[in-house]
Amino acid sequence: MAPGPDPNSVGDGAKRDEATTKVPSKEPKKKDDKKEEDLSEEDLQLKQNLELYVERAQDPNPELQKAALESMRLTGSEGDIGSWGHEYVRNLAGEIAEEYTVRQGEEASIEDLMDLVQQIVAFHMKHNAETEAVDLLMDVEDLDLLLEHVDRTNFWRTCNYLTSAAKYLPGPDDMLVLDIAYMIYIKFEEYPNALQIALFLDNMQYVKQVFTSCTDLLRKKQFCYMISRHGITFELDPEMVENDVDREMLQDIVNNTKLSEGYLTLARDIEVMEAKTPEDIYKAHLLDGRASSGPSADSARQNLAATFVNAFVNAGFGQDKLMTVPSDSTSGSAGNWLFKNKEHGKTSAAASLGMILLWDVDAGLTHLDKYFHSNDNPIIAGALLGVGIVNCGIKNDCDPALALLGEYIDKEDSSVRIGAIMGLGIAYAGSQNDQIRSSLSPVLNDAKASLDVIAFAALSLGMIYVGSCNEEVAQSIIFALMDRSEAELGEALTRFLPLGLGLLYLGKQESVEATAEVSKTFNEKIRKYCDMTLLSCAYAGTGNVLKVQDLLAQCGEHLEKGDIHQGPAVLGLAMVAMSEELGLDMAIRSLERVLQYGEQNVRRAVPLALGLLCISNPKVTVMDTLSRLSHDTDSEVAMSAIVSLGLIGAGTNNARIAGMLRNLSSYYYKDASLLFCVRIAQGLVHMGKGLLTLSPFHSERLLLSPTALAGIVTLLHACLDMKSIILGKYHYVLYFLVLAMQPRMMLTVDENLKPISVPVRVGQAVDVVGQAGRPKTITGFQTHSTPVLLAAGERAELATDKYIPLSPILEGFIILKENPDYREE
Repeated sequence: MAPGPDPNSVGDGAKRDEATTKVPSKEPKKKDDKKEEDLSEEDLQLKQNLELYVERAQDPNPELQKAALESMRLTGSEGDIGSWGHEYVRNLAGEIAEEYTVRQGEEASIEDLMDLVQQIVAFHMKHNAETEAVDLLMDVEDLDLLLEHVDRTNFWRTCNYLTSAAKYLPGPDDMLVLDIAYMIYIKFEEYPNALQIALFLDNMQYVKQVFTSCTDLLRKKQFCYMISRHGITFELDPEMVENDVDREMLQDIVNNTKLSEGYLTLARDIEVMEAKTPEDIYKAHLLDGRASSGPSADSARQNLAATFVNAFVNAGFGQDKLMTVPSDSTSGSAGNWLFKNKEHGKTSAAASLGMILLWDVDAGLTHLDKYFHSNDNPIIAGALLGVGIVNCGIKNDCDPALALLGEYIDKEDSSVRIGAIMGLGIAYAGSQNDQIRSSLSPVLNDAKASLDVIAFAALSLGMIYVGSCNEEVAQSIIFALMDRSEAELGEALTRFLPLGLGLLYLGKQESVEATAEVSKTFNEKIRKYCDMTLLSCAYAGTGNVLKVQDLLAQCGEHLEKGDIHQGPAVLGLAMVAMSEELGLDMAIRSLERVLQYGEQNVRRAVPLALGLLCISNPKVTVMDTLSRLSHDTDSEVAMSAIVSLGLIGAGTNNARIAGMLRNLSSYYYKDASLLFCVRIAQGLVHMGKGLLTLSPFHSERLLLSPTALAGIVTLLHACLDMKSIILGKYHYVLYFLVLAMQPRMMLTVDENLKPISVPVRVGQAVDVVGQAGRPKTITGFQTHSTPVLLAAGERAELATDKYIPLSPILEGFIILKENPDYREE
């Protein structure tokens, strides 16, 4: 390929056609005479030469042909290619990409191509065609060139395109692209965006670099808010923040100690502090007579349901009407409510106190203290779990949770042990705390421990080391799996062992391969289950199409009844595809097919997968599918569908789902198990009185919080065997959802971190990647004053120029600084 303009691209179209087709047939050129008069002498000379060359190029003599082609290059390869116009540069770029692929195959030199690439990229970057420049550089595998060509005017759009393209690239290209975006952001001191990418890459060196590159303390505070929202454990060192007092203050923000305060500020502003009772949620008076007046279903089961509803609805508000009411002799309700529950029900009831006082560690520990002196084991177990829940997502230098729970790990009673172990798993999720590992690992190979204790120990270790690929933890869980007897492998709780193992590799892609090899040696009862769980966890949130195909193939098989591995395969489908909108919609369509053709045990998992795909985001189509399945003849399918209705509506107060669930409560009023599921779903829909979300994604759906996903996935795995776990005596597994509960708020604070109210516009987010000009980023907005609630797919922007936000993504806590150029109108 001649790098210069070939004869076919010279001048305008008409001339080009004539030059190539008319010349050899020596016909008189009538209609061209007019044109020739317009040409200058040089052009005329050029045209005649070209015609001669074209004629020669068709000569039978190869020597002449070659000479003609050589002469035809004229002066094309030198000088500025931009003068030929956009269309030409575009075509050239396409040809270069093809030629590059050919030469890579032949291992030929590519220097001449790279010179052209330099020119083309420079041209594109000057002419607002950043996306095309990036595409070309991806094709020729040389993205580093971008760093030389980005400037203040175009880096924003370039990076925007890079980050959104990364979702659709195969590994390891996706990481490379994000690396470049990170470097560009650092170069232009756009630290909040750089930090986001560092968190996405899970690269702590990069996170550190953001802190060391930035000198402004106020901006560092904003970084700390971003890290705390992501939910990772992060220690600031003197390099990142020199001053000790400042560092302590920033570490407090990272540790999430401000969360409870901010959440209650939001609650007061929206005026929802008033405690709600389960009856306020059920709204039984809206139903026709039969449900309310009919024979009451199993009352202990109903009280248990009310315990959960009460815990979810009043989560984090610090007050309710069942557990925190001061017990005076007349009503005496707090102590009494606890005893309205049966044995293991008391565990969930005591733990619900932790949920009501969520994130408020001091008040929570004070309230729970009295239960530690009980001589009733289930109550102590609940108190231990409650301590874990209160501390969820909140780090503390003096580790109150570890101090309290540590000494209960090796008690005699298995319910107390589980309470302590699960409490530690929730309180220290993602912390990779070695002290806890050294006390939990021995439990896994403790011959005296019962299966349930071992299962919860594996799960908690998976949570604490989520996404860490920690070898030692993996080893101890693998040994525990190999030690199980035939009978134990058939138990429902055994599924928590492979899940704990999977969580270690959450989102870590090929790092799982060594462990996956080992899992092929397991007993065949659990081998496939383990394989699917590891695969789905490792590729969770990556959108990897090939893995989706593998999992779909597993779902399509028609197997014997005993096989349980298809459940995790269906969930895995949702876990892998949930990261971006396109894959998500395709997964919903695929699940529709799986429903029609799949075996029974596959159908039971489909509603749960739908629940995960649209968690806290009630899409109407999915809502209708689940509503249909909630009346399914197979009660397991119906139960999954009902719980999933709760998950997709979690924290949204969605009126349509609330209505569906009310009708279901009267439809299933005789069936205690299904009614229990309906109640749980009602509690989820009104979670936090509509101020919370369960979505593990944040920062405009870019970042996925590993601990949040771990909590949701654990609940879904438990729901694969609803009857033995959630409807059995392990209903407190529902509390794992606390890991994903986050206020869906945007709260603006001033430079001293005190809340201030400013007007903001909230509307549906619009994807503006690669669009020309300065398109609007939100549509259909309304103007409110902060703090405001953000629903799924919504975005906020400031409606005033008086302040400048320190982060471009307006979610969670946003620090505003006054705009020095602002003039009052």
